[in-house]
Amino acid sequence: MCIALFTWRGAKVVKICPGILYKQTVYSTTMRTFIVVGHKATISPNFSLEDIPGTSGRLDILCRCINGTFVLSHGIRHDVQIYLILLGGEKPKILWIRGDDLKHLNPDERTTAALLKKALALEAGPEWTKSTPGIFVRSGGLSEMVESIKALGSNLKYLREDGADIRDAALPDSSSFILGDHVGMTPEEESLLKDAGAEIISVGLVSLHVDHCIVIINNELDRREKKSVT
Repeated sequence: MCIALFTWRGAKVVKICPGILYKQTVYSTTMRTFIVVGHKATISPNFSLEDIPGTSGRLDILCRCINGTFVLSHGIRHDVQIYLILLGGEKPKILWIRGDDLKHLNPDERTTAALLKKALALEAGPEWTKSTPGIFVRSGGLSEMVESIKALGSNLKYLREDGADIRDAALPDSSSFILGDHVGMTPEEESLLKDAGAEIISVGLVSLHVDHCIVIINNELDRREKKSVT
Protein backbone atom coordinates (compact mmCIF):
# COMPACT_ATOMS: atom_id res chain seq x y z
CA MET A 1 0.00 0.00 0.00
CA CYS A 2 1.44 3.38 -0.98
CA ILE A 3 0.44 6.07 1.51
CA ALA A 4 2.01 9.49 1.86
CA LEU A 5 1.04 12.37 4.15
CA PHE A 6 2.13 15.81 3.05
CA THR A 7 1.17 19.45 3.27
CA TRP A 8 0.43 21.38 0.08
CA ARG A 9 -0.28 25.12 0.33
CA GLY A 10 -1.35 24.73 3.93
CA ALA A 11 -3.68 21.79 3.33
CA LYS A 12 -2.86 18.41 4.87
CA VAL A 13 -3.42 15.71 2.30
CA VAL A 14 -3.25 11.92 2.32
CA LYS A 15 -2.32 10.32 -1.01
CA ILE A 16 -3.05 6.66 -1.57
CA CYS A 17 -3.15 4.07 -4.34
CA PRO A 18 -5.98 3.77 -6.88
CA GLY A 19 -9.20 2.27 -5.56
CA ILE A 20 -8.25 2.94 -1.92
CA LEU A 21 -10.38 5.16 0.31
CA TYR A 22 -8.97 8.68 0.33
CA LYS A 23 -9.58 10.69 3.50
CA GLN A 24 -8.70 14.30 2.93
CA THR A 25 -8.28 16.15 6.21
CA VAL A 26 -8.89 19.55 4.59
CA TYR A 27 -10.30 20.68 1.26
CA SER A 28 -7.82 23.06 -0.29
CA THR A 29 -9.27 26.55 -0.67
CA THR A 30 -5.99 28.11 -1.77
CA MET A 31 -6.27 26.53 -5.22
CA ARG A 32 -8.49 28.07 -7.86
CA THR A 33 -11.70 26.13 -7.48
CA PHE A 34 -14.47 25.52 -10.00
CA ILE A 35 -17.71 23.64 -9.31
CA VAL A 36 -19.87 22.63 -12.28
CA VAL A 37 -23.32 21.04 -11.98
CA GLY A 38 -24.09 18.47 -14.70
CA HIS A 39 -27.84 18.01 -14.41
CA LYS A 40 -28.05 15.16 -16.90
CA ALA A 41 -24.47 13.85 -16.65
CA THR A 42 -24.42 10.10 -16.10
CA ILE A 43 -23.18 8.53 -12.88
CA SER A 44 -22.54 5.28 -14.75
CA PRO A 45 -19.40 4.22 -16.66
CA ASN A 46 -21.63 2.50 -19.23
CA PHE A 47 -21.46 5.15 -21.93
CA SER A 48 -19.81 4.99 -25.33
CA LEU A 49 -16.58 6.83 -26.03
CA GLU A 50 -17.66 6.82 -29.67
CA ASP A 51 -20.81 8.83 -28.84
CA ILE A 52 -20.19 10.76 -25.64
CA PRO A 53 -22.90 13.43 -26.16
CA GLY A 54 -25.59 10.89 -27.02
CA THR A 55 -24.88 8.24 -24.37
CA SER A 56 -23.58 10.07 -21.29
CA GLY A 57 -26.08 12.82 -20.53
CA ARG A 58 -23.77 15.42 -22.12
CA LEU A 59 -20.69 14.43 -20.17
CA ASP A 60 -18.83 15.97 -23.12
CA ILE A 61 -19.72 19.39 -21.72
CA LEU A 62 -17.99 18.53 -18.46
CA CYS A 63 -14.98 17.17 -20.36
CA ARG A 64 -14.64 20.57 -22.01
CA CYS A 65 -14.88 22.17 -18.57
CA ILE A 66 -11.92 20.08 -17.45
CA ASN A 67 -9.93 21.20 -20.47
CA GLY A 68 -10.89 24.82 -19.87
CA THR A 69 -9.79 24.51 -16.26
CA PHE A 70 -6.40 22.92 -16.81
CA VAL A 71 -5.12 22.93 -20.38
CA LEU A 72 -2.51 25.49 -21.45
CA SER A 73 -0.70 25.81 -24.76
CA HIS A 74 2.22 23.63 -23.63
CA GLY A 75 1.12 22.02 -20.40
CA ILE A 76 -1.53 22.17 -17.69
CA ARG A 77 -2.29 24.37 -14.72
CA HIS A 78 -1.25 22.83 -11.42
CA ASP A 79 -2.86 25.35 -9.04
CA VAL A 80 -6.46 24.61 -10.03
CA GLN A 81 -9.12 22.08 -9.07
CA ILE A 82 -12.60 21.34 -10.39
CA TYR A 83 -15.54 19.48 -8.87
CA LEU A 84 -18.07 17.99 -11.28
CA ILE A 85 -21.48 17.23 -9.78
CA LEU A 86 -23.19 14.47 -11.75
CA LEU A 87 -26.96 14.37 -11.28
CA GLY A 88 -27.88 11.98 -14.09
CA GLY A 89 -28.75 9.04 -11.88
CA GLU A 90 -30.53 7.94 -8.72
CA LYS A 91 -27.51 8.56 -6.47
CA PRO A 92 -25.54 11.66 -7.52
CA LYS A 93 -21.76 11.57 -7.64
CA ILE A 94 -19.02 14.16 -7.43
CA LEU A 95 -15.81 13.92 -9.43
CA TRP A 96 -12.83 15.89 -8.12
CA ILE A 97 -9.93 16.67 -10.44
CA ARG A 98 -6.82 18.32 -8.95
CA GLY A 99 -4.08 19.89 -11.00
CA ASP A 100 -1.25 19.39 -8.52
CA ASP A 101 -0.98 15.64 -9.22
CA LEU A 102 -3.12 15.25 -12.37
CA LYS A 103 -1.67 13.02 -15.08
CA HIS A 104 -2.69 11.57 -18.46
CA LEU A 105 -4.82 14.61 -19.39
CA ASN A 106 -4.90 15.43 -23.09
CA PRO A 107 -6.84 18.21 -24.86
CA ASP A 108 -9.29 15.88 -26.65
CA GLU A 109 -12.67 15.05 -25.12
CA ARG A 110 -12.39 11.32 -25.75
CA THR A 111 -9.27 10.88 -23.62
CA THR A 112 -10.77 13.01 -20.85
CA ALA A 113 -14.02 11.01 -20.97
CA ALA A 114 -12.02 7.79 -20.69
CA LEU A 115 -10.48 9.06 -17.44
CA LEU A 116 -13.93 9.91 -16.07
CA LYS A 117 -15.27 6.54 -17.20
CA LYS A 118 -12.61 4.80 -15.13
CA ALA A 119 -13.46 6.90 -12.07
CA LEU A 120 -17.20 6.23 -12.41
CA ALA A 121 -16.53 2.49 -12.42
CA LEU A 122 -15.36 2.71 -8.79
CA GLU A 123 -17.71 2.40 -5.86
CA ALA A 124 -18.65 5.87 -4.62
CA GLY A 125 -19.23 6.37 -0.91
CA PRO A 126 -19.19 9.43 1.36
CA GLU A 127 -15.37 9.56 1.32
CA TRP A 128 -13.17 10.21 -1.70
CA THR A 129 -11.88 7.22 -3.65
CA LYS A 130 -8.87 7.73 -5.88
CA SER A 131 -9.10 6.59 -9.49
CA THR A 132 -6.10 7.78 -11.49
CA PRO A 133 -3.56 10.43 -10.42
CA GLY A 134 -5.45 13.61 -9.60
CA ILE A 135 -8.97 12.19 -10.09
CA PHE A 136 -11.29 11.15 -7.24
CA VAL A 137 -14.94 10.17 -6.86
CA ARG A 138 -17.48 10.21 -4.03
CA SER A 139 -21.23 10.23 -3.59
CA GLY A 140 -23.06 13.51 -3.09
CA GLY A 141 -24.74 16.44 -4.78
CA LEU A 142 -24.62 20.23 -4.76
CA SER A 143 -25.73 20.60 -1.14
CA GLU A 144 -22.93 18.34 0.13
CA MET A 145 -20.41 20.16 -2.04
CA VAL A 146 -21.47 23.61 -0.86
CA GLU A 147 -21.50 22.49 2.76
CA SER A 148 -17.95 21.12 2.50
CA ILE A 149 -16.57 24.22 0.79
CA LYS A 150 -18.40 26.68 3.05
CA ALA A 151 -17.09 24.94 6.17
CA LEU A 152 -13.62 26.15 5.19
CA GLY A 153 -14.70 29.75 4.77
CA SER A 154 -14.60 29.68 0.98
CA ASN A 155 -16.10 32.65 -0.86
CA LEU A 156 -18.77 31.30 -3.19
CA LYS A 157 -19.14 33.02 -6.56
CA TYR A 158 -22.13 31.96 -8.66
CA LEU A 159 -21.84 32.75 -12.37
CA ARG A 160 -24.97 34.18 -13.96
CA GLU A 161 -25.50 36.68 -16.78
CA ASP A 162 -27.15 39.32 -14.58
CA GLY A 163 -24.47 39.25 -11.90
CA ALA A 164 -21.89 41.89 -10.99
CA ASP A 165 -19.11 42.33 -13.55
CA ILE A 166 -16.23 40.01 -12.68
CA ARG A 167 -13.76 42.80 -13.48
CA ASP A 168 -15.16 44.85 -10.61
CA ALA A 169 -15.68 41.96 -8.17
CA ALA A 170 -13.41 41.05 -5.29
CA LEU A 171 -11.91 37.62 -5.99
CA PRO A 172 -9.95 36.45 -2.94
CA ASP A 173 -7.77 33.34 -3.14
CA SER A 174 -10.46 31.40 -1.29
CA SER A 175 -13.03 31.96 -4.06
CA SER A 176 -14.94 28.97 -5.44
CA PHE A 177 -16.71 29.54 -8.76
CA ILE A 178 -20.03 27.71 -9.25
CA LEU A 179 -21.42 27.24 -12.75
CA GLY A 180 -24.41 25.48 -14.25
CA ASP A 181 -24.35 23.42 -17.42
CA HIS A 182 -26.43 23.93 -20.59
CA VAL A 183 -29.62 23.28 -18.57
CA GLY A 184 -28.97 26.05 -16.05
CA MET A 185 -29.58 26.03 -12.32
CA THR A 186 -32.97 25.06 -10.92
CA PRO A 187 -34.84 27.45 -8.57
CA GLU A 188 -34.06 25.05 -5.71
CA GLU A 189 -30.35 25.15 -6.48
CA GLU A 190 -30.37 28.93 -6.75
CA SER A 191 -32.13 29.11 -3.38
CA LEU A 192 -29.47 26.83 -1.87
CA LEU A 193 -26.70 29.06 -3.21
CA LYS A 194 -28.44 32.18 -1.95
CA ASP A 195 -28.80 30.69 1.52
CA ALA A 196 -25.08 29.81 1.42
CA GLY A 197 -24.23 33.45 0.77
CA ALA A 198 -23.00 33.03 -2.80
CA GLU A 199 -22.28 36.27 -4.63
CA ILE A 200 -23.67 36.42 -8.17
CA ILE A 201 -21.05 37.55 -10.69
CA SER A 202 -20.91 37.59 -14.48
CA VAL A 203 -18.36 37.42 -17.27
CA GLY A 204 -20.75 39.34 -19.56
CA LEU A 205 -24.36 39.84 -20.59
CA VAL A 206 -24.16 37.30 -23.41
CA SER A 207 -24.72 33.63 -22.49
CA LEU A 208 -21.54 31.63 -23.08
CA HIS A 209 -20.67 27.96 -22.89
CA VAL A 210 -19.66 26.98 -19.39
CA ASP A 211 -16.12 25.94 -20.44
CA HIS A 212 -15.64 29.34 -22.08
CA CYS A 213 -16.66 31.00 -18.81
CA ILE A 214 -14.00 29.00 -16.99
CA VAL A 215 -11.34 30.12 -19.48
CA ILE A 216 -12.37 33.76 -18.98
CA ILE A 217 -12.23 33.40 -15.19
CA ASN A 218 -8.78 31.83 -15.40
CA ASN A 219 -7.65 34.68 -17.62
CA GLU A 220 -9.02 37.29 -15.22
CA LEU A 221 -7.22 35.66 -12.30
CA ASP A 222 -4.01 35.37 -14.33
CA ARG A 223 -4.12 39.10 -15.08
CA ARG A 224 -4.70 39.97 -11.42
CA GLU A 225 -1.85 37.73 -10.31
CA LYS A 226 0.50 39.38 -12.81
CA LYS A 227 -0.49 42.84 -11.58
CA SER A 228 0.09 41.83 -7.96
CA VAL A 229 3.73 40.89 -8.63
CA THR A 230 4.64 43.87 -10.82
